[in-house]
Amino acid sequence: MQYPEPSRDCAFCPRLHDFIQVWRGNEPSWHNAPVPAFLPTDPQNSATAVCTTTLPAFTERARLLIIGLAPGLRGANRTGRPFTGDYAGDLLYSTLKDYGFAQGNFEARPDDTLTLNDCAIVNAVRCVPPENKPTGAEINTCRQFLSPFITGLPNLQAIVTLGTIAHQSTIRALGQPVSKHKFGHGVQTDIGQLRIFSSYHCSRYNTNTGVLTEAMFRNVFSNVRDYLNDNPKK
Repeated sequence: MQYPEPSRDCAFCPRLHDFIQVWRGNEPSWHNAPVPAFLPTDPQNSATAVCTTTLPAFTERARLLIIGLAPGLRGANRTGRPFTGDYAGDLLYSTLKDYGFAQGNFEARPDDTLTLNDCAIVNAVRCVPPENKPTGAEINTCRQFLSPFITGLPNLQAIVTLGTIAHQSTIRALGQPVSKHKFGHGVQTDIGQLRIFSSYHCSRYNTNTGVLTEAMFRNVFSNVRDYLNDNPKK
């Protein structure tokens, strides 16, 4: 399945483009570009994977899509893989492994042996924003990539939205009013054949302040796995 992707030098959002240009000068070895989605791979390959960046993606395997806010400056913007390089990935990927959505070793770098099974991960905004705060216009602009990406996953059944902004952008990407599908941790809502599970973002700030506990986060993915087990794809 084909879907549009931002170019490496995407300039649809001038502020984000300029911010990345600054960091290309500061850290030329970093990714410093729109961060692509992390997709599931062929299970025969992923069982013996040495470098996940060399494995072909299988979008049809994705039954779950996780949607985050945007790349972190020293996380995904540095490494080029969602939730890789900062604390949020530690909690996310350990949880995914526990519920069978991922396997391999997560070592916070894109050439580790971590692979995804029946899920995919993408950010609502593909480029790193200053202070982790994209503007409303930037969120809306990047939805031109989010919307077709969602519809481009042919066997998608569930979405986990991490945080209010990612949740609202997802609802809008699906052509629905936010007022009818409000964000709340642990809340579930249906849009067509999709079940949307919302969760507080797994950021260090949220876990350090007690807004999100590991148990709360795990419970969301436990519910997702139960939902997918109860609704096997035909």
